[in-house]
Amino acid sequence: MITEQILRAVLPECTDPARWAAALAPAMQRFGINTRDREAAFLAQTAHESSDFNRLEESLFYRAARLTKVWPRRFPTEAAAQPYAANPAKLANFVYANRMGNGNEASGDGYRYRGRGIIQVTGRSNYTQIGQALGLDLVGQPDLLLQPEHAAASAAFFWESRGLNALADDRTDDDDLEDFSEITRRINGGTVGLKERLALFNRIEAAL
Repeated sequence: MITEQILRAVLPECTDPARWAAALAPAMQRFGINTRDREAAFLAQTAHESSDFNRLEESLFYRAARLTKVWPRRFPTEAAAQPYAANPAKLANFVYANRMGNGNEASGDGYRYRGRGIIQVTGRSNYTQIGQALGLDLVGQPDLLLQPEHAAASAAFFWESRGLNALADDRTDDDDLEDFSEITRRINGGTVGLKERLALFNRIEAAL
């Protein structure tokens, strides 16, 4: 069981470990994140996504040069990126338009359903599915995911529904690193921060 003491030990930058322990423990139990391997993988991934449970909302505040690195196909030059620089709403409505259940750029869905929570739930379709599973109106009230209890529950549901418990289970006949990499891909869409996520996993697993 995740406790305040464990979170303090493995995530010293977490600003409110007591509240997060209270939110995480029931959510993890509800969705079967109840073995050491599953707990360590879940905490490592969600802590990385949320900066040690301190950041629950995608900022999307980028300078033009950075946009060409993050979305090179959408912004091949700094000139193309400049209209979206330092403008999170305009950027989100552009890069997330017509994806993940969102409407077009003018609909405002991209910014309305930007990443929130500790696993960065993104897109109208994900807000709809998770809201229905948890009995929450996340489509009408997306900021509910900024509350620790809902952020934890949404992440745990996402984790279980995407088969991540099975990937986290330690099996002697498979490649554990590849399993962890696949978990990262299903959450992040790539393997950004894989080295840091894995180091965090090892530290949490040792503490557990």
